[in-house]
Amino acid sequence: MVPELLYYRHMEPVAGVFCSRDDACRAAVELRRVRYDGDRVNVLLPEATEEQIHALRTSDTEQPGVGGAFGGVVGGALGLVSGFELGIAGTALIPGIGPILAVGAAAAALFGIGGAVGGAAIGTAVDVQASEGLPADEVFFYEDALRQGRSVVVAMAKDHEDAEWTRDFFARAGAETVDAASGAWWIGLRDAEKEHYRDMGENFDQVEAEYRAGFVAALRRDLRGKSFVAAMDYLKAGYPSIWESHAFRSGFDRGQVYLHDREHGPEPR
Repeated sequence: MVPELLYYRHMEPVAGVFCSRDDACRAAVELRRVRYDGDRVNVLLPEATEEQIHALRTSDTEQPGVGGAFGGVVGGALGLVSGFELGIAGTALIPGIGPILAVGAAAAALFGIGGAVGGAAIGTAVDVQASEGLPADEVFFYEDALRQGRSVVVAMAKDHEDAEWTRDFFARAGAETVDAASGAWWIGLRDAEKEHYRDMGENFDQVEAEYRAGFVAALRRDLRGKSFVAAMDYLKAGYPSIWESHAFRSGFDRGQVYLHDREHGPEPR
């Protein structure tokens, strides 16, 4: 595992979702200036351009566990604003999203698979725990924000005080929380999912929380493409009181269909 990720394991990630790339970059720089040291600020930017790719200065030696993951560009330091450096950075081409720019060890590891933009060789997966340090159940919502052209800043808080300060900072900077982003996302899907479940002869309103939990579980990177049976051990541990319910399993199945359709288009009928 990348050494920096072991350092993050006991930290609390606090994320802010920005509509503007510039606002996200300014927030990241300000976090480093007034509160955060080292590589604890991570930035995910959509639609990396050629200029941004060439702004990456590759190091002479690659980080252990990251070599080749971004086609040889990981390991550089990117000056996002006025030459201010935020650490490890790289580009990746993510299916269903497009080219992104990831700054910070946790962000780089999170998107450590896929081809680098600009014709570099296709990279390989970094470590098995690609989302180490970042909540696995939030990863999809980072991806969804990037897909919409939004940017994400994730600060790794050392303690509760650090986390609360950062949430307040993001609110003042005009960022949306991941919880708010996921809530808005579900509102956009809810009517269609309610109709689907009702067509099965079930009462959606009574079991919506379980259904949604199953739906979101299917979007986790470590469960994508797995059948309910194949994912059963994780689901038992992660959702012990609801994993066997009809609503949860129905939501899981629908989440898999949703993810497939989003990345590959709906199956022909």
